[in-house]
Amino acid sequence: MAKKNRTKTAAAAPAGEVGPRQPCPCGSGKRYKACHGAPGGGQVFVKRPFEGLASECDLVALRELVPAGTAPLPLRGEYADRVVKLCTLLPMAAPALVRDSGEVWLGLQVQHNYGDPARDLGAVLLEALAAEPGAGMIGLTAPPGPGPRLQDLVADEPLAVEVHDGFDYWVADMDASSELAQALEQAEGAAAPTARLTEVSAAYWTRMGAKEHLRWVMPEPEDALLDALARLHVSGDDVIVPDARFVGMFRAHGLLAPVWDLPVGTGPEPLEEAATAFKAKLDAALADTADLTTEERSARSGLANRQVTIR
Repeated sequence: MAKKNRTKTAAAAPAGEVGPRQPCPCGSGKRYKACHGAPGGGQVFVKRPFEGLASECDLVALRELVPAGTAPLPLRGEYADRVVKLCTLLPMAAPALVRDSGEVWLGLQVQHNYGDPARDLGAVLLEALAAEPGAGMIGLTAPPGPGPRLQDLVADEPLAVEVHDGFDYWVADMDASSELAQALEQAEGAAAPTARLTEVSAAYWTRMGAKEHLRWVMPEPEDALLDALARLHVSGDDVIVPDARFVGMFRAHGLLAPVWDLPVGTGPEPLEEAATAFKAKLDAALADTADLTTEERSARSGLANRQVTIR
């Protein structure tokens, strides 16, 4: 009886909150009380930190999936005239760089994660905007505390994402120092060929070694998207191009990113029309409110087991 009571207590938590003994939603594999719920464990964990931004899905992709990409980051209010470039990765994974011109480069792929990446980015951006031109690297060494999040600082418009073959954009308009050249050389080896599709949002082709993949970050709630993908799987409509195979999903920052293995030699161009056609089928499946069939429920369960959380 005592064991039963302990189990009930451990599982209990107010609706919408995480119990101390439950897995931390950040994906670390630790219990919440030993991770973001621990004293000094970081600011409150935000499951979907970029929600509300026009390019939420691209932000997730640039932070977690795309090796080398940039986008102008339009600001609003008193900072509307400042030039800011959003970058997947900066030298030495710096959170931000303030260049001699005063232009700010803001990095997405960084070493820290204090629970709310949108707040982390907001804090770094404000510090960089306040710095003198040529200040160089700006970073965080501790949780930033309350303050503006990225959503509070940027204009509400889609990002114009540019995917690069490598990290030459670091030094495109300057003479590379030996230190920066070394960082560039090290980073180049980690940049898998990647291309962003133009006909649909936040879908990225990539080639990793001898394999090609399509990874597509989608904005729909997880439960609804799983239902729709299960319907398409049972009907045989989850194949992007002939001989492609839907292999599973990444989960990152509250969104799912379905992944397809592609036939070698596919490249990004044939995916444009195919992805558009798939999006139409997916939209129809999302609009279907009928209960899942037994076969569809089984497919959904299989899909749920093929998810990998990116922390």
